[in-house]
Amino acid sequence: MGRISLAFRCFFSLLFSGSLPDGAVTQLGLMRRGAPKPQPVPAAPQAVRPSDGALQLLSILQRDSRLVDFIMEDIAGYSDDQVGAAVRGLHDQARESLSRYVKLDPVIDGVEGTFTKPVVSDPAAVKFIGNVPSGKPSGGLLRHKGWRAGKIDLPALNPKQDATIIAPAEIEIE
Repeated sequence: MGRISLAFRCFFSLLFSGSLPDGAVTQLGLMRRGAPKPQPVPAAPQAVRPSDGALQLLSILQRDSRLVDFIMEDIAGYSDDQVGAAVRGLHDQARESLSRYVKLDPVIDGVEGTFTKPVVSDPAAVKFIGNVPSGKPSGGLLRHKGWRAGKIDLPALNPKQDATIIAPAEIEIE
């Protein structure tokens, strides 16, 4: 019914005034002669989100070692020997890939299992575990050195690429 109404409006407007009404011009996707052509609005570059670097690193680990494929696989049906064999290759590839883009340093460079006093003032850098007294403890046995990113050298993000795609689907053409 809307098209019939539009047709009558256009017909009578052309008959009596010699031109189409503005609403009809817009609705029909037309442009008046002599009117400047509307310039296409360039697409704004996609803003970089804080999660993009993490997704990029996950994508690199998937590309180089198939880490996401391994984690998402249900390994309950495989023997420990089969899982161990798969992990050995994955471990080497993931470690090499991570080392290429991120320099990791220990938070506390000490010997695990020995008494250590935390020298780091950032409360997020040291987590006390076990029978922790109220207040700040003076030290304890170092159970894990922790990791700190000393240097991150990821390749530049492509603004036209969807950062949420960790790995593209693969379709084989035969």
